[in-house]
Amino acid sequence: MIRLCLRRRKLVVVLWPVLAAALVAAAAFWPAPSDDDFTLPGSESQQAAELLGEAAHEPPGTLVVSAGSGVESADQAVTALVTRMNAVPGVHVATDAQRVSPDGTVAAIPIDYPDEDTARRLKELRDTFQAPGVTVELAGDDFADFSPGGLTEGIGLLAAAVVLLVAFRSLIGAALPLLIGIVGVTCGVALLGVLGNVVSTPSYAVYLTIMLGLGVGIDYALLIVTRFRAGLKDGLGVEAAVERAMRTAGRSVLFAGLIVIATGAGILSLGPALGGGLALASGCGVLMVMLAALTLLPALLGMIGARIDRFALPHREAGRRPLAYRWSRVVQRRPWMTGAVAFGLLVLLALPALQLRVGWSDASNRPVTDTTRRAHDLIVKGFGPGAEGPLILAVRGTTPVDDVVREAAATPGVASAFRAGERAAVVVPDTGHQDERTTELIHRLRAELPEPVLVTGSTAAAVDYARYSGERLPWTVGAVLLASFALLAGVFRSLVLPVKAIVVNLLSIGAAYGVVVAVFQLDVLGQGTAGPVDAWVPMMLFVITFGLSMDYEVFLLSRIREEYLKTGDNGRAVADGLAATARVITAAATIMFCVFAAFGTFDDRALRIMGVGLAVAVLVDATVVRLVLVPAAMEVLGERNWWFPALTLSRLTRSQNVT
Repeated sequence: MIRLCLRRRKLVVVLWPVLAAALVAAAAFWPAPSDDDFTLPGSESQQAAELLGEAAHEPPGTLVVSAGSGVESADQAVTALVTRMNAVPGVHVATDAQRVSPDGTVAAIPIDYPDEDTARRLKELRDTFQAPGVTVELAGDDFADFSPGGLTEGIGLLAAAVVLLVAFRSLIGAALPLLIGIVGVTCGVALLGVLGNVVSTPSYAVYLTIMLGLGVGIDYALLIVTRFRAGLKDGLGVEAAVERAMRTAGRSVLFAGLIVIATGAGILSLGPALGGGLALASGCGVLMVMLAALTLLPALLGMIGARIDRFALPHREAGRRPLAYRWSRVVQRRPWMTGAVAFGLLVLLALPALQLRVGWSDASNRPVTDTTRRAHDLIVKGFGPGAEGPLILAVRGTTPVDDVVREAAATPGVASAFRAGERAAVVVPDTGHQDERTTELIHRLRAELPEPVLVTGSTAAAVDYARYSGERLPWTVGAVLLASFALLAGVFRSLVLPVKAIVVNLLSIGAAYGVVVAVFQLDVLGQGTAGPVDAWVPMMLFVITFGLSMDYEVFLLSRIREEYLKTGDNGRAVADGLAATARVITAAATIMFCVFAAFGTFDDRALRIMGVGLAVAVLVDATVVRLVLVPAAMEVLGERNWWFPALTLSRLTRSQNVT
């Protein structure tokens, strides 16, 4: 394959833009609909929703009116706005279902509309509304403000370009990884768009594709380009340098990419309907950037050749490798002490994770500049915190609904309860959607109300999803760990190294969880972000972070193994391997950190959590884990690192090198 890409380099370089154009055209011609409505077959909330049918339907939006002198005084201005909204095709503003707060200052009017485009038109009408002393806001996710696509990605790419330029001191060398990342991500996003017609994907899935694709794609290309330049410096010809880079770094990229894809597929444990779209999103981005790094990049390197350093910036090489080597020796001289310090730091960072509580973000987590946040605050002010997430009771059989309403109203934690149809009732909690006491109320109602009564509503559905994902998390973890162990054991011909890799990676993931909980749930920074972590995030963060951590593990251990095959000296191999990879791993981690941290500024809270979690995991993994914990652990284990049943050093040295 490598020689084919070199021989047909011009054809390969032409075929990739053709492939990208074809995928983009296909995605534009067959655009996939987004699906943010998760259903959980078999759950109590889903059974209740199916029983009630349309009666359980919650309008996607709400027009919230506030007037200090009373909403009745604003009837004329509000009626004019409602008339303009109802004139939009498919829109129904249900004024007959209007609710007015006890003090008469806030009104909530349900709005039904067909799609997001219609929601944008309604938002435009709301923005033009003006009336003295009257405030009008819109509640509903479709009305939330989101930054235009491209800004976050641009910040990440700019930061990556700076890091690459510092790492390579060459304009061409810095441009190649960026090119591979952009081409691969473009193809990955388009591929997701096409396959989204087959597998339901949420609206935010594309950002997951971009986030992972940019991060790993630039890193994969960075590793290969670094090995290619090293080959040129060693006196190899262009084709020989490309072949060596692909046999060593390229093989590492292949294994690392497959591990990320395999671990990302672990989200499928939630079932195809819930996890399929997220697994597809992560897989599309990683797959396409990996293929670009393994085919397009060697073709480009073959064409550019020694000119890769033509526009090199002046720099000094001396002292970098000795510094990394000396650091490794410092750690190896006191492996127990340095390892204990690193272990203690990771455990300290992970401690807040013990308080992890999952749920769903809502409008209260958005900035006050967002109309949905202001609408949320007005509803809470006028109707109480539970009004934003009422519970719906579905009464089966012959049980009198009025009896159920009276029993529910007497339940601690219930603000009010009322009949809402022939076989349905509505319960308004005393507490908000994200409050842990609301979750306890749902469990209490399900336990204490008569058996024919089912509890549903958006809050109850979120509780069911959190329980469902929590029950499957151990199975996902087990499957990911088993798959990783098998892949690493095959690559490194060792049973000890995979176990060590899994343990240290779990520590770095725990640290990422701890920081996420501290920042977003406990709000230690005082940013007003307090609230549960979105239920899908912990599992997705685990599978992706584990795969990315394995990237660096493969890069580092491959080089250590290469040195061990040359010398048979474990201590020296660890020091030489760390010295040889420290610069490229540091650069790769810095790039990935910048890309993920840029997504930490996203408007969507769940994506912010993912961005910050991944950024922290990469930072911890490339510093505390790779620079301290790994060399310390390998020094303590000594020759036991390379233990494999019936495999001697002589057989090991004859096996195929993997770098």
